[in-house]
Amino acid sequence: MAKILLGRDDVDPNKLDNDGRTPLYCAAWGGHEGVVKMLLGRDDVNPDKPDGDGRTPLCCAAQNGHEGVAKMLLGRDDVNPDKPDNNGKTLLSYAAWSGLEGVVKMLLGRDDVSLDDGQAPLAYAAWNGHEGVVKMLLGRDDVNPNRPDDNDRTPLLCAVLSGHEEVVKLLLGRDDINPNKPDHRGRTPLWWATQRGHAGVIALLQPSEPTIPSTT
Repeated sequence: MAKILLGRDDVDPNKLDNDGRTPLYCAAWGGHEGVVKMLLGRDDVNPDKPDGDGRTPLCCAAQNGHEGVAKMLLGRDDVNPDKPDNNGKTLLSYAAWSGLEGVVKMLLGRDDVSLDDGQAPLAYAAWNGHEGVVKMLLGRDDVNPNRPDDNDRTPLLCAVLSGHEEVVKLLLGRDDINPNKPDHRGRTPLWWATQRGHAGVIALLQPSEPTIPSTT
């Protein structure tokens, strides 16, 4: 159907809907690789046109976990991999949120991608328990492991809130992590773990009791 419509001279392939979304944006949103490839093969299609919220087709594909589409768009010279949306969120944050390890790896290897867009990609990966992405980001010297997201939640606090024990272990295993850093209302990771009833996380956060030597 897309091929038939694109074959007509009276069909505009960049026509926006009421939310500022192009046909390419919609195809990227749905992860329709064939349609995306078809649209990208045309000279009259803008591959980097953002919607009304400032999200490009590339960010949209990453947000929805469509790694194939994201890689297709990321490979183009006329697509900006570091363009923030209206909330300041970039592709790296969207890819970290969705756990797209392949896309994150590609982005970390580029010189034109900023690693901290004010939304803390590490916090997003930690929130959703994406261990692979967390490890990749923690392996960088230019990523602050205590950097809070836009709600003052550190990566550790995000992992605690969601009960992702393996990510909590990863973060607590570092010397530069503050395990007691509170959110904007003074609630610490341990407070939240207790409130949410995450017993495994509570055990990780509570300091081990000192061993009392036997007197016998």
